[in-house]
Amino acid sequence: MKPPTTRSTIGAVLTGCLSAALLPASVAHAAEIRTADSATAESFARIADAVLTERTETLVNTRSAKHLAPRHSGTVRLSKRLARAEDTALSSLETRKDRLASLGEAYTDADTRVRVGSTRIRGGKATVRVTETTTLTYRKIRGDEPATTGFQAHHELSLTAGPDGTWQLTGIRPTDEGPRPVNAPAEKAAVASAASGPNATPAATSWPAPSRPKTGGSYNYAAMAAYAERYWSNYNPAYRKFNDVGGDCTNFVSQALKAGGWKHDSGLYSDYRNWWYNSSNQTMSWVGADDWSWFTLSSKRATQLSNVYQLGVGDILQMDFDRDGSKDHSMITTYRSRSGVPYLTYHSTNTYRKSVASIVASYPRSLYYAYRT
Repeated sequence: MKPPTTRSTIGAVLTGCLSAALLPASVAHAAEIRTADSATAESFARIADAVLTERTETLVNTRSAKHLAPRHSGTVRLSKRLARAEDTALSSLETRKDRLASLGEAYTDADTRVRVGSTRIRGGKATVRVTETTTLTYRKIRGDEPATTGFQAHHELSLTAGPDGTWQLTGIRPTDEGPRPVNAPAEKAAVASAASGPNATPAATSWPAPSRPKTGGSYNYAAMAAYAERYWSNYNPAYRKFNDVGGDCTNFVSQALKAGGWKHDSGLYSDYRNWWYNSSNQTMSWVGADDWSWFTLSSKRATQLSNVYQLGVGDILQMDFDRDGSKDHSMITTYRSRSGVPYLTYHSTNTYRKSVASIVASYPRSLYYAYRT
């Protein structure tokens, strides 16, 4: 759905579009596991759409001091606890919007759509998997921003049925690895590595940054960016996915680097000094954020940049969410504006041309590592 432009319209979405027929109480409370019928699944999708659209709209429009949008209809509503949590989330997004504005970024429009992937109903409980697809239009503040940024995010909804057949949405949680979308509160998602290799130096996040133009090299940076922007949401079937085993971000970066000319370095798969992928296996450095950094620095395939705003097309940015020394996420730069703002594309959550400014604004306490490839 095309998101509305005022809070009152958001309220109308929440009150007016969620009244589709749902499972009767006798069915909802049955003990066996079943999937939802089409009308019930559509109602679940609509309440998720309304909540996620409201989050997105907070980044575009001014939110009133007091949240006035009703979050229920006769058949579906947010639980009181989740409604309070959403108020807190919207307040944090207002703060993020202000932080983005101070960094020279804003949005003029947004489009959030939700699709139900699976439903599982057992007794009076429902678990629903949904996919959110959101596009935000950049405001032309400096004049050289790309047209849009976008992402696909996956969420799990938890709902509870009442004795009268109504449902309460009691929880909505992300199921992707990596940075949270710009319209969601960020949370820690880190796993420390037991191994160690060459140390990387964190990059500054201040704007503006000293210029570090690319001097040319043996790699095809345009091909790296073109690959990433082709497969950011539609995965290349020639490669395995790692979304369910720690995240696909570094696997995706490695694919893009290979498309731009990086060559395999053969050897033991567990040795970070090797980097390769084949039909049955791959090195840890191909899929692991820390191992990729260690390989890259030890092989001198990249050098480090002192500031994230120095990133150019084909360069890599990594994040350590909780500052524990273990890198948690990898991204590739696929666009750089004339005014010097890099835009990142990545998997887990699948994201297209997200600015460094919005990443830093969402994760101001994280450590960042910038690599010139």
